[in-house]
Amino acid sequence: MEGIPSILPYDIKNATSIFEYSKGLLGNTLRDFVWDGYVPKSGKGSLGQMVENIYFFLETNSNPESDFSEAGMELKCTPLNKSKFDEYRIKERLVCNMINYCEVVKDDFEHSHFYLKCQLMLLLFYLHQSNCDKLDLEFIFSVLWKLPEKDLLIIKHDYDVIISKIKQGKAHELSEGDTMYLGACRKGQKGDSLMKQPNNPDVDAPRRAFSLKMAYMRAILDYVVKSGKNAVSNVNGVKSELVSVKALKKQSFEDILLNRFAPYLKMPFKRIARRKNVDISNNPKNKFAMVANAIATSSNCFNVNRSEEFLKAGLTMKTIRVQANGIIKESMSFENIDYIEVAECEDWIDSRLYELYSSRFMFVIFKEQTFGKEDYVLDDVFFWTMPQKDLEWAEVYWNHIKENILASHISEEYWWKGSDKKKFHVRPKAQKAADLAPTPSGEKAKKYCYWFNNDYVREIVEKRGKEKLNA
Repeated sequence: MEGIPSILPYDIKNATSIFEYSKGLLGNTLRDFVWDGYVPKSGKGSLGQMVENIYFFLETNSNPESDFSEAGMELKCTPLNKSKFDEYRIKERLVCNMINYCEVVKDDFEHSHFYLKCQLMLLLFYLHQSNCDKLDLEFIFSVLWKLPEKDLLIIKHDYDVIISKIKQGKAHELSEGDTMYLGACRKGQKGDSLMKQPNNPDVDAPRRAFSLKMAYMRAILDYVVKSGKNAVSNVNGVKSELVSVKALKKQSFEDILLNRFAPYLKMPFKRIARRKNVDISNNPKNKFAMVANAIATSSNCFNVNRSEEFLKAGLTMKTIRVQANGIIKESMSFENIDYIEVAECEDWIDSRLYELYSSRFMFVIFKEQTFGKEDYVLDDVFFWTMPQKDLEWAEVYWNHIKENILASHISEEYWWKGSDKKKFHVRPKAQKAADLAPTPSGEKAKKYCYWFNNDYVREIVEKRGKEKLNA
């Protein structure tokens, strides 16, 4: 390839040498390094190919091995968005490799394409710019990322879950919410040709790829930003962990958590509070969450939703109170709507709401025994993923929100309401009326929040009850 120097400016067999050399790309664009006569690439993955060609002097090939095969390291370029407050945000999940349903079932995890290529990665974060020539995109961070042993154990279980579903002829039912760190994300557009799958010749499945989820990539980015450096190696992540490597070698993450709750099932929540030394004497509004958190966490972590594993997985624990008559009075709140993010997001699948709703949930159910007595017991604990048909309804919900934000219709009269019976609605959480958020128009508006309707929450709990009866 024309332009390749006789001696490479880095040791191609040494990952650290390659990482050190990558720092020269930061704060620059490929335009700063391209030579006369180079023909730019186009299409999906072309930026990564051009980084290989222009900066690292590597020829593009279809070799199944990692990009820096002699160093056992893969090169990945991944985009960032920048908010109006100059904060970097992960734009999308990190796609690792396409899934060939008929071939992937032949290999175990240790011989999989993902494992062989992605144990060690050079992650180059660049600033996304719409309608910008790829040669002019600026590179912001470089990270030498070796998947930690604990993460690999969780990822191996994720991989096995995905493969098991494919082997059952259910590739068309795959969801990113099935797993924690490693997802099977959709690739291509609606209407694209489907792929054959094993053990179900009558039903083809949408194209998917193995990917590291947005939450996992966000954990890496957060650490890099907090380090104050633009190049970081040997990232250790956050220290607030729920489970140990030793425990994960014996059981899956989900089984470990469920087993922590098992001794307390059918026990009154006030008794659990005493056993777990949770002070609820002042009757705090979040007393059920406090009790559930005390069961789920260990001495190393005091907030399950802020633990290393929950943050990297985008996993959320939610408590639900069921009255003795089966009614669930409360709707389920999520985070406030980021009006700028919604307006600027080009695709539903890359939206924050899609990430929230397609992620996995751990629901902790407290059920009242005598109506009006509030004598709640811990009734059930289970992991849940939103069904595809409900995700499709959530896309309609998101598009409606986006249309109103773009039209500057940020008011209760425009949003879906709980009384509309559409599974989801928009309304504020209890807060000060003066608490405002920026909008795309440059003005500020009242903060509104994503919600599950209470009847949708009841639907989830009742379906779980039927599944337990039929098990």
